[in-house]
Amino acid sequence: MAKQLFGTDGVRGVAGEYPLDPGTVHAIGMALGGIARKLSEDPEVVIGIDTRESGPWIARQVAGGLARNGVRSRFAGVTTTPGIAFLTKTHAFVAGVMISASHNPFRDNGIKIFGHSGYKLPDTSEHEMERDIFALLEHGVEPREIELVQDPGLDQHYTAHLESTLSRPLVGLKIVVDCGNGSASALAPQLFESLGARVVPLCCEPDGRNINLGCGALHVEALRSKVLETGAEMGVAFDGDADRAMFVSRSGRIVNGDGVLLMAARWLHRYRRLTGPDGKPVVVATVMSNLGLERALKALGIGMIRTPVGDKYVLEEMLRTGAVLGGEQSGHVIFLEHATTGDGLLTALRVIEVMLEENAGLDELSAALVVYPQRLVNVRVRNRRPLDELPAVTDEIRAAEAAFGDAGRIVVRFSGTEPLARVMVEGPEEERVDEFASRIAGAIERELGSA
Repeated sequence: MAKQLFGTDGVRGVAGEYPLDPGTVHAIGMALGGIARKLSEDPEVVIGIDTRESGPWIARQVAGGLARNGVRSRFAGVTTTPGIAFLTKTHAFVAGVMISASHNPFRDNGIKIFGHSGYKLPDTSEHEMERDIFALLEHGVEPREIELVQDPGLDQHYTAHLESTLSRPLVGLKIVVDCGNGSASALAPQLFESLGARVVPLCCEPDGRNINLGCGALHVEALRSKVLETGAEMGVAFDGDADRAMFVSRSGRIVNGDGVLLMAARWLHRYRRLTGPDGKPVVVATVMSNLGLERALKALGIGMIRTPVGDKYVLEEMLRTGAVLGGEQSGHVIFLEHATTGDGLLTALRVIEVMLEENAGLDELSAALVVYPQRLVNVRVRNRRPLDELPAVTDEIRAAEAAFGDAGRIVVRFSGTEPLARVMVEGPEEERVDEFASRIAGAIERELGSA
């Protein structure tokens, strides 16, 4: 049976509506509880939330569903997605649940589930859960919440782990920290200050509805202005659940995941810590990473493997090939030595460590990345049909590929979390990039566009 609930990043939707209505959420908890009972005689699951107003009731419904199968819950409160992954792996939890819709608006929410390994559930477990969930819903589920009391010690274990990965203090370093009014709002300023940095906080006052609202990793304009205003050495912005990070240099240059991958790869390679297939240095990135990254890595003698978009696919390829570094242009970066998933706070510490070790700023460290003009266009669609069934679209794609040759790339894909077709065109000339992106997007709009 094809999966119908789980997408590329768990279950996601509008809070209060299917599949995040109380009954279905409760059934998800019950189904997870059934799996947990098979793994332990006395199972316990850790639950965390971001700052959305719907997070607490969804967490209580998941816990209620778990309880109906005799599974206990520990509540981490507002924390990060990578924090839940870490806690699940390092404590005696059979699973971890993070209630978050990452970079989406506050009305959306989601349920991400991690196994004890710290990795997201494999497809087989998600299929098993879906069968159980649909069976429960067919027979009728009476939602039942249970109260949850936050255990502050859980976050302390997570931040202590992050601190342990840093080889030197951050004394005197001035950092602007934009938490996007999300999961990192309390954790990030405390972490950097405890390590000796001078922190200028930005968007660290969540109210349940302002998460990602014109701030955070998807909106770095305010961060850039504050870095320039305060003369900070750098700025960092996190998304809603803090599994990604974007950076701003002292001069105001925006450094995304591609820039982080380049500077981290060069640093790891220098110390012979960048492993890959057959011992050869390699970085795992996605089809969205800029051609400039691939060429900069090649100049250093480092290979690059591309995967479909999604940190899940990056991680799978890293595990398959033995790579220790991978990530996405959007700021998800996985340092497999320290984490099982993308972690914005960990990424920030690694970037700062490279800056200190190299005695250089982000401007110097990212200078070798020559970014090719890239245009991303999102087209809202009524439905999804294979691209090869849309001749007008494939004709435009082929025309662009013929025009660019090896000097450009075209990626057209459907979003895994939203009703969108995403068109990415990259090439040496910005005018032609914009032209082909508009032509391809227009063809999709005519074929599949929403009314």
